Amino acid sequence: MDRKVFALYTYMRVLLTALTAAVLLMSCDSNTKYSDKTESFTFVQMCDTQLGFSDYEKDKASFRQAVRQINELNPDFVVICGDLVHTANDKSFSDFKEIISSFQMPCYYVPGNHDIGNKPTPESLQYYRKMLGEYYFVFEHKGTTFICVNTQLWKEPVQDESEKQDRWLKERLKIASGKGQQIFIVGHYPLFCREADEPEEYMNLPLEKRRELLRLFDQYNVVAVLNGHTHTLILNRYKNIQMVNAETTSKNFDKRPLGFRMWYATEEGLPRHDFVPLDRPDP
Repeated sequence: MDRKVFALYTYMRVLLTALTAAVLLMSCDSNTKYSDKTESFTFVQMCDTQLGFSDYEKDKASFRQAVRQINELNPDFVVICGDLVHTANDKSFSDFKEIISSFQMPCYYVPGNHDIGNKPTPESLQYYRKMLGEYYFVFEHKGTTFICVNTQLWKEPVQDESEKQDRWLKERLKIASGKGQQIFIVGHYPLFCREADEPEEYMNLPLEKRRELLRLFDQYNVVAVLNGHTHTLILNRYKNIQMVNAETTSKNFDKRPLGFRMWYATEEGLPRHDFVPLDRPDP
């Protein structure tokens, strides 16, 4: 091979290597961006499984029936908005864990006042963590961020713990917003039940904390806040934020059927949801 041919051969190999690297780099960039883009998916919102609230065995049967129906619907995952049990102890928490083990998809849950106490303490928080895991956390799914919070730390603050969650929340909102992701908040206590400026009562959060959270959620374009606690269907909207307190699988004060909500997240536009009533539980 003469020098000119060799030089041309070498030049073509270098050029091909550079082109291959460029294609791979573009592919990596494309995949990185795509992972932050919301894709369409479904998930289930459950509220107040609260084993022992009406009748312990009936509450377990209703919960099991919900699991069977949800498995048939096959959503991507399930979130449970607190009050997992009525009285927090080894048996009730163990029964809760045994029932959710039958889900055929991931199940995420947050504590309610019955799980860690109306006035939580370091001891009740430690017990919950020991039995069920973290009481606030975040997960991502198909370009959407779900920030799961411990609303009891806002209703009845615990020194250091409440401040720690607040710092964490702001950081997680900032990260998700920076990715351009849709953001869902999953908790137990609703911020409000009728009006954003209503007085504090048992069913809502303190007014000052509520205003702070509403500003924060609006600032970072949260699309929905999912809660339980009220045992009554409450559908509110604050600016562009959907606020949904859904039906329970234990007992509904407004006489609505027991059941859960199926949510539909989409690539564009606000997510929507439908009610799914429970079939009659097996004996």
